Amino acid sequence: MKFCSNCGAGVTLRIPDGDNRERFVCDHCQTIHYQNPKIVAGCIPEYGERILLCRRAIEPRHGLWTLPAGFMENGETTEEAAMRETLEEAGARVEIRALYSLFSIPHISQVYMFYRGRLTDGRFRAGCESLECRLFAEDEIPWEQLAFPVVEETLQRYYRDRRRGNGYPLQRGKIVRHPPREQD
Repeated sequence: MKFCSNCGAGVTLRIPDGDNRERFVCDHCQTIHYQNPKIVAGCIPEYGERILLCRRAIEPRHGLWTLPAGFMENGETTEEAAMRETLEEAGARVEIRALYSLFSIPHISQVYMFYRGRLTDGRFRAGCESLECRLFAEDEIPWEQLAFPVVEETLQRYYRDRRRGNGYPLQRGKIVRHPPREQD
């Protein structure tokens, strides 16, 4: 950040009085500009024993598979965001069942919330951010072609809970960045 969104003057990165973290502070009007994590809301769209995945038409991770999800908009609940993203990316309407997973990803300042949802009419189509959408049984999931570690972790836990048959308790965790592997 270089300029204040309040008055347009320059900002300085410093610890404001009474705070304990560096923040961008306006040199003129003293407005403190807080930067907070983004919330990503999504859905595990269920249709019988299968779930709906979308193949990404955009970066990052173009061409790989994911659950429908995206950044929340102001003025909506996390449930509404999950339903909106499912409609936008997969052309599918869902009935939200329950929050299933909550993952923090500190190195990119994001929090992911995935809800279990039931496809209400079984219809879907690729939206503008998807190349295609498809229903998958567990043994058909393209594990090596999943776009994001948080989606892989969510699906692994989801199928583990399904096999156990004890319901779907809330899953929580942290996704950490792993250093790149050295080339041989």
